[in-house]
Amino acid sequence: MKNHTKTAAIILAAGKGTRMQSRTPKQYLTLENKPVLFYSLETFSKLDIIDEIILVVSEGETDYCREQIIELYGIEKVKTITEGGAERYLSVWNGIKQVSPDVEYVMIHDSARPLIASQTIKEAHKVLINKGACVVGVPVKDTIKQVDENLTVTETLPRNTLWAAQTPQCFRKEVIAFAYNNMYKAIEEARKSGEEVLITDDAMIVEAYGDVRVCMIQGEYTNIKITTPEDIELAKLYMKYV
Repeated sequence: MKNHTKTAAIILAAGKGTRMQSRTPKQYLTLENKPVLFYSLETFSKLDIIDEIILVVSEGETDYCREQIIELYGIEKVKTITEGGAERYLSVWNGIKQVSPDVEYVMIHDSARPLIASQTIKEAHKVLINKGACVVGVPVKDTIKQVDENLTVTETLPRNTLWAAQTPQCFRKEVIAFAYNNMYKAIEEARKSGEEVLITDDAMIVEAYGDVRVCMIQGEYTNIKITTPEDIELAKLYMKYV
């Protein structure tokens, strides 16, 4: 019998991937004879620390994912397939609402990152239990310039303080739920005044509207996000070494 606090993986597969220049959404493109989505589902499913998986897909893709990916490849632990929203944060929230009541931790992962390593997930889980919120990332290698609307450099940012955020992004369920409730209130207030609330990732919500500090833990540079056509070829190359 398991003797750990329950954890759910929320796998996001609701994106359209317009930069792929393909009619097929990037999560369903073929990578070494299997769909990109298959790899993250399989990796999380095989880990003892993961008790259930919530798969978030685009409208109308539920049956396809169940029949052509989960059942076809025998993916275990998928509790629910739910549809996403118009924005990433809406898709995440739809996933969180499907998590079992007795689950205390959630690990949110982009299906477009098929090369996430099991060891990275395990390390993130340890930090998550200890800290309540953490993000996988890597230190940036390039010098980062900040520019204005005219593309004039306004500042060179100190590279030693900059990390590129990846996924999974991991939270105690009550932590991210608290942040989401505050965020929705902020969005409503912003709409009344004609302002816009920009949200780019899950951790940003906790950073801005939560009450827990988000920790960064180092992952791998091979944990790339499939975004453009050349990323598929790069992923094939990395698969030889991970």
